[in-house]
Amino acid sequence: MTLRRDFVAFLTFIMVMMMMMMVCHCKADSPPPPRNLKVVWLDNFTVNVSWLEPDGLSGRDVWYKYRPKDGDDTSVVCTLSRNFTKRLLTEETNSDRWTYLVWTAGRGPTACNSRNPSTIMNITIEAKKPRAEVKDIRCFTSLKERNCSWTPGSQSFNVSYWNCGDNESLKTCDQPYSSATRNGCVLKADFKDDICVHVDFGNKSSSFEAKHEIHSPKMSIREVGDNLNLSWTPPEIGKVCTWKYEVCYKRCKQPEECLELMGQKGEQMPIAYDRSCRYEFKSKVSAGVDCLTVSSDFSDVVHYGTNEPPDETLTVVAIVIPIILSVCMILSCYCFRRHSSIICPIIPDPSAIFKEMMMNGNKELKTTTGSLYTPVPEPIEPCKITLVTENRENS
Repeated sequence: MTLRRDFVAFLTFIMVMMMMMMVCHCKADSPPPPRNLKVVWLDNFTVNVSWLEPDGLSGRDVWYKYRPKDGDDTSVVCTLSRNFTKRLLTEETNSDRWTYLVWTAGRGPTACNSRNPSTIMNITIEAKKPRAEVKDIRCFTSLKERNCSWTPGSQSFNVSYWNCGDNESLKTCDQPYSSATRNGCVLKADFKDDICVHVDFGNKSSSFEAKHEIHSPKMSIREVGDNLNLSWTPPEIGKVCTWKYEVCYKRCKQPEECLELMGQKGEQMPIAYDRSCRYEFKSKVSAGVDCLTVSSDFSDVVHYGTNEPPDETLTVVAIVIPIILSVCMILSCYCFRRHSSIICPIIPDPSAIFKEMMMNGNKELKTTTGSLYTPVPEPIEPCKITLVTENRENS
């Protein structure tokens, strides 16, 4: 049992020693790193980084690698040169400082694939001028021009631009413009070119890539039967491209809906049309994979149709008529109760009436007959007779 433990301990010791020897051997095989990294500004936005040969390693077949510190493996460059030139863009990192990593890859044609590089050296580069605070950079592309603008406005500036590349020649913008809110410049450039721009404000500067952007094409709306057919005129750039149109719309109080349409030209997007609703459309376009990377923002809202008030007849009938009937019933009950003696008089028992007539017939008759009619006597005037005496003398 003790022998087995000693044997296991011996094997473990041998394995540890072998691993240490392998590590030491690997470290011994690693090439020495570059020396004395140095930065030289060639102009306001172009920098040259250089270094000396590693100690004990010289010759033309020594390979070096470098990349930005915040880059990935795809940004690594392998070169025989002991320097590189870069035009640095402040708006890529939102900073006026950049850090690059540099190391020795090794010697020979296979050094770029080596997995045993030297120690990595880094160097931080500070811009010649502080970064200017520019915002909302927009660059609208047409066939032969690129209109770039930014905020804030009302600032004096100079613009240089070039086809993005470290050794491309510079051009000066000859169509600058300025307003209270935005500054800008129209650059002469083909729509297929990748353009980089440097804006010098005197004591500060800014540099950026002029990303492709287009205005949203005008949308046409045509009513066909029970549908609305939406169509667009393709952008003037890349007329052979496949374009993706995205439409978002609202109707009445329904939630927003979005649809997509792929096409080159003349395609129409049908949407079911409710004539009682007002539609609100907005659209944007972007190029497909067969064309340059370019897109637009959503357009302004386009209205179509009107909101018709809903038919409330049934609602009125269902509410008003019961109210009227209730009021009429209440009034009827009130009138009936108040005039119940008239509407429903008390009817005496016929047998009681007949009995009373038989027993009290004479009394009732006398009572009801009354006195006879007596004529009013006429006034009589008395008649007075006067005797006349005869005059005998005259006779």
